[in-house]
Amino acid sequence: MSITKLPDGRWFVDVEPIKGKRFRKRFKTKGEAQRFETTVRQKCAENPAWSIKPKDRRRLSQLVQLWYDLHGHSLRDAPRRLSKLQQLAVRLGDPVGTAFDAASYAQLRRKRLDEGISGKTLNNELGYARAVFNELRALGEIDYANPLAGVKLLKLQERELSWLTLEQIAELLEAIRTGCDNPHTEPVTLLCLATGARWSEAEKLTPHRLQGNVVTYSGTKSGRVRHVPIQSELADRLRAHWKASGPFTSCITSFRRALERTTIHLPQGQASHALRHTFASHFMMNGGNILTLQKILGHSTLTMTMRYAHLSPDHLQDAIRYGPLARFPAS
Repeated sequence: MSITKLPDGRWFVDVEPIKGKRFRKRFKTKGEAQRFETTVRQKCAENPAWSIKPKDRRRLSQLVQLWYDLHGHSLRDAPRRLSKLQQLAVRLGDPVGTAFDAASYAQLRRKRLDEGISGKTLNNELGYARAVFNELRALGEIDYANPLAGVKLLKLQERELSWLTLEQIAELLEAIRTGCDNPHTEPVTLLCLATGARWSEAEKLTPHRLQGNVVTYSGTKSGRVRHVPIQSELADRLRAHWKASGPFTSCITSFRRALERTTIHLPQGQASHALRHTFASHFMMNGGNILTLQKILGHSTLTMTMRYAHLSPDHLQDAIRYGPLARFPAS
């Protein structure tokens, strides 16, 4: 008989539907054992080469490495993302992929949120983890649904963008000129203010990427190459600086120290990025076009650039023109 009851109460199936091809498995109930025997005989009758697919016991860390080998290595931030995913696997206890569930991830996220990890960091982490399962499923490496598909992103409080007034720009430049020991700090600051570049983009600019009065940024966050014209005086100054002091080196620490010597107070984490916000804000306040600003900043979507739309003179005047008091004379 192919089905027998074991001393521990379970049922053991030992079936050989085709000579030389044997299947053995234990079940909790006799019904499960009988269904298994019937399925095996039917499958082998239809296809003699058929065999039971072994359970997928690969752990999350193994899936992450497989994702990296097949796809992740081609991403611009590949090493950093791999590191983040490996750390996540450790924090979760490195579960078997098929047993990984949304609840366990949500519990970990709650704990990390209580520990002070920012919502943006946690949302990025969720996006990275989802991508692993989506990509492996698309490649046929896993046959189960993404366990994180139903986990929602955290709702984040939109941060106010801090930008400098003309007076604050003058104060900052004065602090840089009179107290910085790094000669590269001032030209990098001017580049950020003139082109809306991220600090890292301006800092990596090399002489051959300044052609005439046009600066070219490559290797950017969005992966797009940007061309931004600058004043001829600034272009001449940059060439003279590179000739005298060589290519830019890291000077963000020098910039932060100069900022500390001013009366300017910026939200945490917006020190160098405030220069990018300053360019965009003044661009819009001076009547610039939002689509042009998107190209200059290199935003992949207009949604990101729309954060500055409220600074447009027309936008501000609309508050007066279309507000409820527009129909009542001031008295």
